[in-house]
Amino acid sequence: MKKNSFIAFLLISVATFGQSIRKYSNEFMNIGVDAAALGMSNALVSSTNDVNAGYWNPAGLMRIEGNQVALMHASYFANIAQYDYAAYAKNIDANSAFGISMIRFGVDNILNTTQLIDSQGNIDYNRISLFSTADYGFTFSYARKLKLQGFQYGVNAKIIRRIIGKFANSWGFGFDFGLQFERNDWQIGLMVRDISTTYNVWSIDEKEYKKIADAIPGQNQTLPESTEITLPKLQLGMSKKFEFHNDTSLLAAYNLNMRFEQSNDIFSTKGISIDPALGFEFGYNDLAFLRTGVGNFQNITQIDNTKRIGFQPNIGLGFKYRGIQIDYALTDLGNQSAALYSNIFSVKVDLGIFRR
Repeated sequence: MKKNSFIAFLLISVATFGQSIRKYSNEFMNIGVDAAALGMSNALVSSTNDVNAGYWNPAGLMRIEGNQVALMHASYFANIAQYDYAAYAKNIDANSAFGISMIRFGVDNILNTTQLIDSQGNIDYNRISLFSTADYGFTFSYARKLKLQGFQYGVNAKIIRRIIGKFANSWGFGFDFGLQFERNDWQIGLMVRDISTTYNVWSIDEKEYKKIADAIPGQNQTLPESTEITLPKLQLGMSKKFEFHNDTSLLAAYNLNMRFEQSNDIFSTKGISIDPALGFEFGYNDLAFLRTGVGNFQNITQIDNTKRIGFQPNIGLGFKYRGIQIDYALTDLGNQSAALYSNIFSVKVDLGIFRR
């Protein structure tokens, strides 16, 4: 029954592509990857330094030694939606590195009830079919040191593939740009997502769309437009790692996540919205890690029109041994409700361990 409720949402999505520049487009690319990062509320723009940097800030790929792979799986909406991620990165030489990654966010076995009632008005359960919706993001990353001491930059080229059953599918293309600077153990990062705007072109099956149009008289009678543009987003970050004498360390990181539009973010104007995030990682002997963070600060209007500030707390654990790191995060999908907590696991492997 839960999956059945997705059909209405998905068909509405098909019917609303007509707005070329959309406030929320390709949002599956903004969920985040790596349980270690999610445990710190995604405050990773300045400190990311491994294979997952291809997602958070490609400039961080310059800190990789050798080559690495990463995998992650997460379930959302009471296990209705599945989120999977895989990445590989390698340094080319002392001044450059590259990476590739893939994200899939999908909902499978959705009930298609648009043909449940036949032309005579009879309910026929044999007319129910199943379909899936899946969003794919393929990212190709390149990083390089600048001649200015302490600076490095990275660029992502992204290919977006989105499929909604037989109803519609699209291809999209876009670019990200990242920059990092380090001095006196302080790290500063900048990440511009969709810097070129990401442009999606949709192909809509007119035969399938006609079935939707006929389902509700007077609605969805005109084919929607076939283009969609994702606006740029800017992230600024700062971090510092404190080393202590008893083999312990503390990484403190702070992010400002900005959209160039008005939203429910805690700081919002007509031209820009800002959502801060704060994360901490306590480490012991580069072996065990405890993480926590808070982010996604939103102005929420209640049913009785009273207002409050909502936020998303996260916690996580990590273990690293001989080049293999396993991380876990317990995250809240934006509401302070235990029913929406998500358990996320990821693994990262330094492939150099197989050559020793």
